[in-house]
Amino acid sequence: MFDTSDLNPEQRAAVEHDDRALLVLAGAGTGKTATLAARVAWLLERDVEPERICLLTFSRRAASEMLVRAGRVADPARAARVIGGTFHSVAQRLLHRHGQLIGLDPGFSLLDSADSVELIGMVRDDLALGLVQPGRSRFPKKETLAAIVSQVANAQVKLSDVVARSFPWCGDDLDGMRAVFAAYTARKRARQLCDFDDLLLLVRALGRSEIGARVLGGLFDHVLVDEYQDVNSLQADLVDQLRPGGRGVTAVGDDAQAIYGFRAATTAAILEFPTRYPDSVVVRLEHNYRSTPPILAVANQVLADASEGATKCLWSERPGRRRPVLRTCADEGAQAEAVCDSVLAHREAGVALREQAVLFRAGHHADTLELALGRRRIPYVKYGGLRFLEAAHVKDLLSLLRLLDNPFDELAWFRVLRLLEGVGAATARRMMEQLGVGGSAGGDPGAATPLARFLAAAPAAPEAGRAELAALRRALADCAEDPPPPPGAQVDRLREWLAPIVRRRYHAPAARLGDLERLAEQAALAPNRGRFVADLTLDPPVSTGDFAGPPSLDDDWLVLSTVHSAKGGEWDVVHLIHAADGMFPSDLATGDTEALAEERRLFYVAVTRARDALEIDVPLRYHKHRNRLDDIHSFAEVSRFLTAEVQALMDVEHVGAPAGGDIGGLTAGEPVGVAIVDAMLADLWS
Repeated sequence: MFDTSDLNPEQRAAVEHDDRALLVLAGAGTGKTATLAARVAWLLERDVEPERICLLTFSRRAASEMLVRAGRVADPARAARVIGGTFHSVAQRLLHRHGQLIGLDPGFSLLDSADSVELIGMVRDDLALGLVQPGRSRFPKKETLAAIVSQVANAQVKLSDVVARSFPWCGDDLDGMRAVFAAYTARKRARQLCDFDDLLLLVRALGRSEIGARVLGGLFDHVLVDEYQDVNSLQADLVDQLRPGGRGVTAVGDDAQAIYGFRAATTAAILEFPTRYPDSVVVRLEHNYRSTPPILAVANQVLADASEGATKCLWSERPGRRRPVLRTCADEGAQAEAVCDSVLAHREAGVALREQAVLFRAGHHADTLELALGRRRIPYVKYGGLRFLEAAHVKDLLSLLRLLDNPFDELAWFRVLRLLEGVGAATARRMMEQLGVGGSAGGDPGAATPLARFLAAAPAAPEAGRAELAALRRALADCAEDPPPPPGAQVDRLREWLAPIVRRRYHAPAARLGDLERLAEQAALAPNRGRFVADLTLDPPVSTGDFAGPPSLDDDWLVLSTVHSAKGGEWDVVHLIHAADGMFPSDLATGDTEALAEERRLFYVAVTRARDALEIDVPLRYHKHRNRLDDIHSFAEVSRFLTAEVQALMDVEHVGAPAGGDIGGLTAGEPVGVAIVDAMLADLWS
C-alpha cells in the first residue's frame, strides 16, 4: 500500500486530493517533483488505469524521472504505462492517431525550429523580399520572421499587435510578412510538414469539431501538468480539451518562476486557474528543503516588491547561518578573478567544482570569465549554447531518416543532396525538380513519390558526386524494404553511408562519428523509425552527454549556465555575475512593466538555485574596447532588484580598486615603492 507518511501535511493534501481540479502552488525547492510523482503513484494504487493518466511536462526527461519515482512506490510496470511527455509530444501522438478527423495525413513530418527558419527563408527568397534594391528598406531576416510567426501562434495575438510590442522596427513590413506567412503555411500543407506550433494549433482544431471533442475528452481520467506557470494559451486549451470542465486536472507550478515570456508563456493561466475551474482547490507548498534560511530571506525579499503574483513565503528548517554575499568589483576583469578565487576557495573547503555553478543573464556575459578560467586551469562546462540537434552532422542523419518517412520533405531533400560532392544549391534544386519534390503530397495517389523515383533512376549529378549518389540510393533502398529493418539497423546503414562524407566535410570527424554512433544506440531502443525521429525533434538532448550515464568519480568541472538553462537545477554554491542594471535586468526589459516583472522572476530563480552559499557579483565599470589601449568605459549601478532591504540581508564587500580610491590600480595610501618590490618578488616566485 502506498505510504504518504514521509510527506509533509501540504504535500499529503495534494497527493490524496479527490477528482476536483487542483492547483499546487509549489515554491522553489519545496518538493514539487516528489509531490507530483507521489500523486501519480497514489492514483495507480487506487486502480486508475495507467493509460487513462496523462502527465504533461516541459521535457521528456522530467516525465521519465517522475514515472520512475512513481514506480518506486507503486507497481513499476503500471507506472511505465502512464502516458507521459511534453505538450508537443503528446499533441503529436494525438494527431498521428486522430488527425485524419481534420484531414491531416498521419504520415506528416515534423520540422524542428531550425528547419522552420530555413523553410521561411526559402519562402522569403521565392517572394524576392530579401533583395537589395535602390530605395528599398531592409526586410526582416528569416530568424526574425520565425520568431514573429511563433509568437502570433502561441500567444494567439494579431500580427500587428505582436510586431508593435516586440518587433517595432518591423512595423513597415506587415504586408510582406503576411505574404511570407501565408506562403509558408501553404508550403507546409503541400509537403505534409508541421512545425511545433502546428501541433498545438491542429489539436485545438481537432477539439473544436464535435467528434474530435468527444475523442479528446474521453481519452483520460486524470491530466497532471508540471510547470504550469510556463504554459501558453494553446497549452492551457489542450488541458481543457483533455479534461473538459477541469475534473481530474492537477496543475503544479510557481508563478514566481514564470520566465519564458519569449515562448509566449504568461502567468495568466496559473493566476486565473481558480476562475477557469470554479470548484478547484489550491494547495500551497512553502516548506523549502533546498536552501538555508539566509538565502531564502533574500529570495523572499526580492519578490516582496512584485506587483502581482500569489502570496508565498518560503521557509526552511535546514541549518546554516552564512549570509549571501554581494560583491562589487572594479570591472569585468576584477569580477572574473574574484569568481575564480571564490570557486577555488570553496573547492579547497570541500565543495567539488561540479557542486558549484556560475549563472548569468545572457550567454555572452561569461566571455571574460571563460578566459580567466582557462588561464587558471579550472575545467568547466557551459549550458545555454548550441543544442545537439543543431549540429550539422546530426541534422544530416535526421534528414536521411525524414526522407524515408515523408518522401515529399523538401528541406530534407535539399540538405541530403547537397552532401554529395560537387552538388551546390542550384544543382540540388535541379535534381529535386527531376524527382518531383516540388509537387504536392496530396496529388494523384497512384503517382510515384520522389523517393520511389530516386530509387528507380538516379537524377543527373556532377561526376564528382556520382559514386556517393549511387551509394546513397543503395542505403535508402536497404532502409525502405518491406518490412523495414529495425530503427537501429536503419541508422547504422545510413551512418555507414554518411561516415566518409563526415570525414570529408567537417572538422573533428571522430567526435562527430561518435555522436552518430550514440544515435544508433538510441534508435535501437525505439519502437519504430518515426517515433525515434519525432522524440528527438520534440525534446532534443543538449549533447550526447544526455545519453550517457553518470560521469566517473574522477571527473570534475564547474558549471556555467544562463539562468534559463539552470531552471530546475541546484548547487551547493551559486555565483551570480553581472548583477548590474542593464545587464540583469536586461536593458531591453527596463521600459516594459511586464518584461521587467519577468526579469525579477528570473533573478529569483537564480537566487533559489543555491543550497548553502550564494554570491552575487556586480562590476561597477564596463570597458567598451577590451583589447584596445584606450580606456573608454561606462559606469554601472547595482541591479534594481538588490534594493537596500535586500542588501541588508547580505554581507557586502568590494574587490579591485575601491570606488574613489583608484591610484593606478593600487589602494590609496599604500606605499608605492613597497608595492612595486612586492609585485616584482611575486613575479619571481610565480
